This record gives sequence, C-alpha cells and structure tokens, in this order.
Amino acid sequence: MHNDVLKVIEDRRSIRVFDDRNISESDIQTVLQAANQAPSAHNQQSWRFAVVSGIKKQNLASLVSKKAGEFPKTSAALLRMSARSISKAPVVVGVINTGEMVRHVTGLFSLDTDDARDFFRTMEIQSSAAAVENLLLAATSLGISSVWLGVLFMIKDDVLNLLEEPGGEFMAIVALGYNEKTRMPPPKKPLETKVHYL
Repeated sequence: MHNDVLKVIEDRRSIRVFDDRNISESDIQTVLQAANQAPSAHNQQSWRFAVVSGIKKQNLASLVSKKAGEFPKTSAALLRMSARSISKAPVVVGVINTGEMVRHVTGLFSLDTDDARDFFRTMEIQSSAAAVENLLLAATSLGISSVWLGVLFMIKDDVLNLLEEPGGEFMAIVALGYNEKTRMPPPKKPLETKVHYL
C-alpha cells in the first residue's frame, strides 16, 4: 500500500544548491508548524527555531566560510560547501535545544545529577531531531528543497552567538530553497542488511 506520506518520505533528499526563487511567508510558517508538531519527551517541546534571512543569513554564510580556515582540509571543504548552501538559500532555520527539560524534569526521577542531565539531554536531542525531520518532510511536501547542515556543529558556539541563542544547545541548521535541477536520490542499502527479527 502506498500513500502520500510515504511518497514524501521517498522524495525527500538533501539539496545543497538553490535557485533564486523566494519562499513565501505562509510556506515558512507551514514548515515551522509541522516542526512544532513533532513528538517530544514529556511533551516539553524544548526547542526553539531561528528563522534567518537577508543580511543575517549572509553574515552566517560569511562566518562559516571564515571559520573553515581554522580546520583541516576535509572539514574546511565541508564547511565551505555549507557556507555556499546558506548563501544561496532564501531562508535558513536554526534549531536550538533550550535545556528546559534538563532543568525542569530532573527532579521527577531518582537519578543522580550527572545521570539525569545525560538522560534528559538525550531526550531533548531526540525530540529536536524529530522536529527537524518534520520540517524536512513538510518542506518536501510543498516542493521546497532542503539540507540539514550537520557539519556546523564544529563551530556551534559561534553559530549560537550569531543566532542570539548563546545559552542554548546547537541542534541543526537547515537551508531551505528551490533546487536548480532534479536530482536522483542516493542509493540506500538494502533493508535486509539493516533489520533483524527476534
């Protein structure tokens, strides 16, 4: 059985080069609303979204490009590629973990402080990852291309400062736009190599 949701999942792919078309404000709100509907541990929804465009987005691209020079060749190349994607995308969304879950829910469980922090921090990461996936799929469903630029974790503190979120924890930078041309998805490894039944 095939349905629209499964088709969107199949169609989603990472696109790093965008054309000059802008994304409407209503479409941006739609993908953010989808992200905000993600499941979250204890329904804490301990994420924040930073929508970056215009001069601030170009500042982000410049920051990433500049910081690339501080890293070895391979890492620098990935950061420069990310800077180009940010520069070409009409809008970029930063996803930040707020730490609210770690602060407010720890007392509900009989765990020592370090164990509790690791436990709830992991739950925040899982929740925000679900929000990012919702965002990516919603964008795909609207014909908007996207890429999750995970390599920016390497300069996370600089990125958080630029996003005016120095107290948060870096989760993701997602570039959104329209792709220049249709691209074939990369091959996936056969399912039978990834699953075992008990």
